[in-house]
Amino acid sequence: MSDQPSSPPAGHKPTLRAPGSSQSRFQVDPVAEAAAAAAAAGVAPKTPPGSRSSTGEESKSRFRVVNFLSPSDAAPDAGLNGDTVRSEASLHSSTGGLSHFSDTHSSTYYLRTFGHNTIDAVPNIDFYRQTAAPLGEKLVRPSLSELHDELDKEPFEEGFPNGEELTAAEIITAKELSDSKGGTVKFGWVKGVLIRCMLNIWGVMLFIRMSWIVGQAGIALSCAIVLMAIVVTSITGLSTSAIATNGLVRGGGAYYLISRSLGPEFGGSIGLIFAFANAVAVAMYVVGFAETVVELLDSIDALMTDEINDIRIVGTLTAVLLLGISVAGMEWEAKAQIVLMVILVAAICNYFIGSFIPLKSKEPQGFLGYNAAIMMENMGPDFRDDETFFSVFAIFFPAATGILAGANISGDLADPQLAIPKGTLLAILITGVVYIAVAISNGSCIVRDATGDDNDTMVGSLENCTDAACTLGYDFSICKEGGCKYGLQNDFQVMSLVSGFGPLITAGIFSATLSSALASLVSAPKVFQALCKDRIYPGMHVFAKGYGKNKEPLRAYVLTFIIGLAFILIAQLNVIAPIISNFFLASYALINFSVFHASLANSPGWRPSFKYYNKWVSLAGAVLCCVVMFVINWWAALLTNGIVLALYIYVSYKKPDVNWGSSTQALMYNKALTHSLHLTGVEDHIKNFRPQCLVMSGYPNSRPALLYLVHAFTKNVGLMVCGHVRTGFRRPNSKDMMNEQVRYQRWLLKTRIKAFYTPVFADDLRQGAQYLLQTTGLGRLKPNTLVFGFKNNWRDGEMKDVETYINTIHDAFDLQFGVVLLRLKEGLDISHIQDEFQTSQEKAPGMKDLLVSINIKDFDSDSSKPSSKSTSCQSSPLIFRDTKKPPMQLSPADEKLLAASQQFQKKQSKGTIDVWWLFDDGGLTLLIPYLLTNKNKWRDCKIRVFIGGKINRIDHDRRAMAALLSKFRIDFSDITVLGDINIKPKKHNKKMFEEMIEPYRLKEDDMEQEAAEKLKAEEPWRITDNELELYRAKSNRQIRLNELLKEHSSTANLIVITMPLARKGTVSSALYMTWLDTLTKDLPPILLVRGNHQSVLTFYS
Repeated sequence: MSDQPSSPPAGHKPTLRAPGSSQSRFQVDPVAEAAAAAAAAGVAPKTPPGSRSSTGEESKSRFRVVNFLSPSDAAPDAGLNGDTVRSEASLHSSTGGLSHFSDTHSSTYYLRTFGHNTIDAVPNIDFYRQTAAPLGEKLVRPSLSELHDELDKEPFEEGFPNGEELTAAEIITAKELSDSKGGTVKFGWVKGVLIRCMLNIWGVMLFIRMSWIVGQAGIALSCAIVLMAIVVTSITGLSTSAIATNGLVRGGGAYYLISRSLGPEFGGSIGLIFAFANAVAVAMYVVGFAETVVELLDSIDALMTDEINDIRIVGTLTAVLLLGISVAGMEWEAKAQIVLMVILVAAICNYFIGSFIPLKSKEPQGFLGYNAAIMMENMGPDFRDDETFFSVFAIFFPAATGILAGANISGDLADPQLAIPKGTLLAILITGVVYIAVAISNGSCIVRDATGDDNDTMVGSLENCTDAACTLGYDFSICKEGGCKYGLQNDFQVMSLVSGFGPLITAGIFSATLSSALASLVSAPKVFQALCKDRIYPGMHVFAKGYGKNKEPLRAYVLTFIIGLAFILIAQLNVIAPIISNFFLASYALINFSVFHASLANSPGWRPSFKYYNKWVSLAGAVLCCVVMFVINWWAALLTNGIVLALYIYVSYKKPDVNWGSSTQALMYNKALTHSLHLTGVEDHIKNFRPQCLVMSGYPNSRPALLYLVHAFTKNVGLMVCGHVRTGFRRPNSKDMMNEQVRYQRWLLKTRIKAFYTPVFADDLRQGAQYLLQTTGLGRLKPNTLVFGFKNNWRDGEMKDVETYINTIHDAFDLQFGVVLLRLKEGLDISHIQDEFQTSQEKAPGMKDLLVSINIKDFDSDSSKPSSKSTSCQSSPLIFRDTKKPPMQLSPADEKLLAASQQFQKKQSKGTIDVWWLFDDGGLTLLIPYLLTNKNKWRDCKIRVFIGGKINRIDHDRRAMAALLSKFRIDFSDITVLGDINIKPKKHNKKMFEEMIEPYRLKEDDMEQEAAEKLKAEEPWRITDNELELYRAKSNRQIRLNELLKEHSSTANLIVITMPLARKGTVSSALYMTWLDTLTKDLPPILLVRGNHQSVLTFYS
């Protein structure tokens, strides 16, 4: 195989190459035999007669199709299949670009690898990599557009298929991995996981506390304590194995496993406390080592100062030494671990060998050799000094918290998926067996109490002595009065006494403490580095930097050292120790819960290759861990849970921009799907009615006033969908529309607007609205109310647009939708201002496809908007993040428009919402104002109700409406009965109405009938004289209502009025539009509302 691909011919667009790779983007399996044979024969590729030049017109297309060779050069049936058309990618493959056809009898053409002669790629592991990885290059398979689009289309944009550029994080990761290739130290399962876990589990507890535990709890309960710890750690080990084998594991250990399973909220909180716990654990183990050294110094009267300060001095020097070993690199640290492991294993063997060699000199100190009587006496418990089973268990369990030592350096393992399960579970098994063997051995050859005095031998009969020691010639009965210093209960160093060579046990203690400290000193920076790389917490990314071929986190090492040193200087860790154990247990609980959660979510992505797990067992493990936390120390457990909860809330609030495909997402989808399906089986009920709005907003931030007003009464109440009908002669690229949908949905989330964005492409507004009205929603989660902005400029444009606008309203009523129109006298659409601003400002480099968020001063929420006419991102004029550039100058009209567009984003001042409930539409006209006043921004506004009535029944009508509103439980401040609605409007207002409709009249009386009918057919929006006369009273009513609105509601914060209806096919669109315009002109913000005449309010319980 050739190492370098051949250069493409002139005029051919080069294929995309992976970062740091010299291979072509689409890998084609080479035919080495054919290439070698052709090269040996000196054959050059033939150009078939009549084939086009690669520098010609075909170079503009995505693929260059090469003609087949002549029959004399190729098999007669070669290439008859469409898949065997020779593409340029297959001609210029990694074999050097040489290929040829031949018949089946004389060539290997039909024996070649499948897929070698088509651009369609065969399955390849490199297509599934997230970034360039040490095990292989990241390649990108041909996109659907490249295989499916017409040849004259150009699916690439700036060298990337469909805009699939690498993210900044991927580029950094790819660079780091590329730089780290060559010379990287990776560990197998023995050196990387097994030895580390065993060294951590075989801590000081094995040598200086296990004998005391046997003395207190007895052999049986000691074994039970060890088995309980093994059960917890084994379940956690199984869960860890399941997560570790469900995909590629990178550095970060417990943090990586939890965060990728449960998401950044749990992962971020556990990652921080787990790294901190490991840092403090360094201090614990170092102080344990220092105490042993100081005891030795004290025994030979060689203390430097006093005991506490000597612990600090020795601990500091030890921490500096361990830091030096760690900083020297993982390879040196691994070698140190092996040396310590050898010493530790030798110490354990030394104990067991010594236990079979009883010496007369050791008998007075309680070591009497293996004896059935001693074993039976020590079988049961003998709790002293207020100790209980659970308090003894709490003392032992920290010894079992080292099972993640191997997983914590997952980034330094050659094959984490194999190493973590194998090494962790085997370590649990081996250490568990050794702990149980030591417990049985201790209880079988050492008595609980001994005086250490050679003279305490039996004299006389055994009647007064019932202890096992009595049968062996020793009387230690005086120990029942207290004061004895030897035996299981009294001597922590009894294993040194039993061992064949006492100093080797001391070396074992040193080995256990130093190895555990070293493992913690390595684990904490690795976990912290992974946490900082994800940028979940602000200001911590400085610790993510790695140095050297292994990307060692030197800054995190220094931070861990400082934290550890601070606790070493305290030299009193009895209070902090249980907190550390609880931190570890919290991590174990979440690892177990992760497996249960992922299994429960039933996500197709949960496919661990390790099959020996069960979701219910994992759940039991999580519960066990929580129980053990409280058993060890209840206040430390509460503190740990409080810290985890606080960090969880913080990360949830900050919402880091990461997507790891966690089981939380999968379960959320499952719940949403299940509830949606259940909801479809429930019939609608009036009490449960809520306005579910389809808002014709265009781009979501092009009409902020409309968006924020609707959001005010749908937030946490009903569905809100921002519908966007895109029109034009050229259909937009589907990929662009999908990308745009994702971007604007993110914008809605960022601005905390609880809505969905749904764009469609259609010939006109009406067709697009029909698509949205009929298809938007899922089951019961479907819109029932269409919300528009009023078409303020309807008289300036073409009347066919008005016809489309009015027909869209008719379509909504036909589909049993309610309709809401919002009118602001300044207008709603601000996209033209943003387009102007975009052209007046230079676009910063690297800003492609980014949505620039804005924050309007004096308001809480952000708004930004890409142009309504362009698929490229637009900045917003409402704030200027680059303070060096002066704001764009706006015209007075645009300044008023911008001010008006922002009015619903702020808290409304004290005022009124005037509800003109003129006709009963089912109650939607009343429900929307009620929902608004329930929101904080509108809480200071009172509802005033206006109704029509008779002059002589005003009081009666007011009382009747007050009774109805009381039954509806809707608060109101005033009810006004209008008895003068039917009075004729003022003459000048009638004249203005006549002038408004004049350009749109048909005036059929002034032309022949045939010409009038033809004009009406061509321009159906025209108003006939008959229609105008027929609806004269209704026209006058709209004029009169506008006069009353100006009289009573000119100072209202918002007016909500029943929208007049126009009979379809009878009232022309021009007349209907004139009614709406006349009714709402020169007023505060006004909502025209018309429900679908189904009740949405009820006074029944």
